[in-house]
Amino acid sequence: MGRTLQNTMINLGLQNASCFLDSMATLGLAAYGYGIRYEYGIFNQKIKNGWQVEEADDWLRHGNPWEKARPEYMLPVHFYGRVEESKEGAKWVDTQVVLAMPYDTPIPGYMNNTVNTMRLWSARAPNDFNLMDFNVGDYIQAVLDRNLAENISRVLYPNDNFFEGKELRLKQEYFVVAATLQDIMRRFKNSKKGSSGPVSFDSFPEKVAIQLNDTHPAMAIPELMRVFVDIEKLDWDTAWAITKRTFAYTNHTVLPEALERWPIGLLETLLPRHLQIIYRINQGHLDEISALFPEDMDRIRRMSLIEEDGGKRVNMAHLCIVGSHAVNGVAEIHSNIIKTDVFRDFSELEPEKFQNKTNGITPRRWLLLCNPGLAELIAEAIGEEYVKDLSQLQKLNELVDDDTFIRDVSKVKQDNKEKFSQYLEKEYMVEINPSSMFDVHVKRIHEYKRQLLNCLHIVTMYNRIRKNPKAPFVPRTVIIGGKAAPGYHMAKMIIKLITAVGEVVNKDPVVGSKLKVIYLENYRVSLAEKVIPATDLSEQISTAGTEASGTGNMKFMLNGALTIGTMDGANVEMAEEAGEENMFIFGMRVEDVAEMDVQGYDAMTYYQKIPELKQAIDQINSGFFCPKQPELFKDVTNMLFNHDRFKVFADYEDYITCQEKVNELYQNPREWTKMVIKNIAASGKFSSDRTITDYATEVWGVEPTDLKIPPPNEPREALDETARALREK
Repeated sequence: MGRTLQNTMINLGLQNASCFLDSMATLGLAAYGYGIRYEYGIFNQKIKNGWQVEEADDWLRHGNPWEKARPEYMLPVHFYGRVEESKEGAKWVDTQVVLAMPYDTPIPGYMNNTVNTMRLWSARAPNDFNLMDFNVGDYIQAVLDRNLAENISRVLYPNDNFFEGKELRLKQEYFVVAATLQDIMRRFKNSKKGSSGPVSFDSFPEKVAIQLNDTHPAMAIPELMRVFVDIEKLDWDTAWAITKRTFAYTNHTVLPEALERWPIGLLETLLPRHLQIIYRINQGHLDEISALFPEDMDRIRRMSLIEEDGGKRVNMAHLCIVGSHAVNGVAEIHSNIIKTDVFRDFSELEPEKFQNKTNGITPRRWLLLCNPGLAELIAEAIGEEYVKDLSQLQKLNELVDDDTFIRDVSKVKQDNKEKFSQYLEKEYMVEINPSSMFDVHVKRIHEYKRQLLNCLHIVTMYNRIRKNPKAPFVPRTVIIGGKAAPGYHMAKMIIKLITAVGEVVNKDPVVGSKLKVIYLENYRVSLAEKVIPATDLSEQISTAGTEASGTGNMKFMLNGALTIGTMDGANVEMAEEAGEENMFIFGMRVEDVAEMDVQGYDAMTYYQKIPELKQAIDQINSGFFCPKQPELFKDVTNMLFNHDRFKVFADYEDYITCQEKVNELYQNPREWTKMVIKNIAASGKFSSDRTITDYATEVWGVEPTDLKIPPPNEPREALDETARALREK
């Protein structure tokens, strides 16, 4: 039945990690989530005069009642220093020590009396930190310098899909993996207590599976090798075999600027022993490539862990692939792209290593908690078992033509819209038409997610209303939200443009209630729980081949929103499950984008041949939406014409045509709601329970269990019976 894992480690850092932790507990997997306990979160976003302003997110200022400090498990983490070689092997000496203090948060499973743990590490300076300064009389400076150590867990880097090679970031990445691996090693050794002789690590991969969530925890690979070789005194080949069987790697992006590449000089200073280990891993790897392709120097260069172009750097994705037994993308299309393009050489070498694990979301939060009206309606129709088996939503297909169910689904949506309208009117002082279509585009602000394409549609709708105010028009409330990385100039300009367009549209008496534009300030999970249940139309419009998966698209689908989107990320599988005819699909496919890259993309051609696009761009360029600063959006239009990697103009015409189909269907509430029901019924695949089951059985080698652990107040016999059943399973 597979292995019994001591722990499965998911390094936190991505939005759906919390869904995965919920599913692992619900599926009865003995799992830990590890990460850093940042004092300050990403940032609180304020919109002032249409601009994003960042404020510190001091989320711990009132304490956290759910966490428990565990000082008894505090661990040392080393930095800097040098490497001493002797006949006993390498020794990392003269290091600077930072202490990792663990804080545990319980992760309960759903109705099964299982509670897993999320352990987050906080950096603490040791008492003797910089005591040399104290010895020469500068006690005050010695105490102040403790901040240098504790800064490691001070703030989360907010850079989105852009790698920035800062020393503090590398410290954070090593800090979490070094503390985590010590924690894992302690538990593994404790499980071996009572056995005679030295601890054998032969069974380590049977007891421990470590899933690397993107490249941020990649330093775990050389760190585990250091522990095995330098501390536990295993020979290199044995240590390497165990390490590869322990790790698996999930890739989350194909954007080249997002892939981590750490400079050799920085690694040599901060983690000198790890750099030596990486070099040795690379040498063994290149020896294998050379033996297979002795004349192919180009391939050897492409597959090396060490890149030479523009300064020597370690390619962390290559390190993850070489040091893992399994590599996966997070949607079928994404996994195919990393196999056939991004990591093609590695896939050709070891095709069996590459897999797909389509992302998922937990229905406990993203339906039961945030949309109780719909959750109750579904439970009345098909029973409550769907909460732990989302595939049962397929039973709703039997009710697609049921007038009573159609009416009830429509009423739940309208109730959610009324509730959210009141929230918007209170927060933004804008009168909302709750009968209008709620057209929602909420996600991080990035060029590839193409909020600009949505903005051009808003301008086009505005111009159509102004041109013929008495013509029939399907009222819309366009809601956009998301944070821009503080250093990402274009993303901040996109926010400013959307808010400027919104200000003109919302104040125009000719437009009235036909069109409103709201920019949601400080978009976050608690706000998502309000907006997603109220959404009619979900915008998932990234350029084909750029979105790894997306999970927002799944949340909207589950909550009864219809999707307008490109064939990108998980949209492809959503269309497979629901039927492409039950989504609004538009735009270029991956192969079209690739062909355009070869032929060349000329934005001016589209601008000159599409009158409504030309009008919208001319208005933005001329300062129509910002008359006091007419040159304000020149950077945006210049980017769209001259270096738009994401080809906004190429998809504009098809997007506008598709939006007209959306309007047409929205005018037929019964047919719209029938399509909504079909989408909800098709969303079962996108449960994180399914995702984690796939990881468990196909990567970690362990089977989920549906056994319910009796509560502590039940007789001892019940606990013994459960333990017996678990052992047999």
